[in-house]
Amino acid sequence: MTDAEPTARLDRRFGDPAAEPTPWPDVVRVLEEAELYWLTTVRADGRPHVTPLIAIFHDGAMHFCTGLGEQKAHNLEHHRQVALTTGNNTWAKGLDVVVEGTAARVADNAALRRLADAYEAKYGSAWHFEVGDGVFGGKNDPAAVFRIVPGKVLAFAKQPHAQTSYRFPEGD
Repeated sequence: MTDAEPTARLDRRFGDPAAEPTPWPDVVRVLEEAELYWLTTVRADGRPHVTPLIAIFHDGAMHFCTGLGEQKAHNLEHHRQVALTTGNNTWAKGLDVVVEGTAARVADNAALRRLADAYEAKYGSAWHFEVGDGVFGGKNDPAAVFRIVPGKVLAFAKQPHAQTSYRFPEGD
């Protein structure tokens, strides 16, 4: 997201009074290690669209890709604001993370090559991407790649329960 750690704030309204803010490195670890994420985009008419996808935390930011014909790609043509979530479905164990920000298209082939390599390193050869003309894939099935420029990240700790928010000046 950035080289410097973001500004953290524990919201004492939501959680155990003895809880401490979640350390930023713990949030980064969850973002790096998660296998599945949920991306929320906004349709042209304002309705939300939520879909599961794979993604990577690379060079300090979350990245995702979408086929140019997919609903989320169409949504991003109108509204660049997104929320990406990951975590687990337990009440008293783990850490859930929400990244709110703006999706910025990555079209530089050298950057895309590094991202394609990072996808394959994380997910294996089933997720091998060719790179060309500013997209993943070929002419028959191109996919746009996006970096999330964060405005805010929320971390929901579960043992003890706590809500920590992190602010990013460049994403506001």
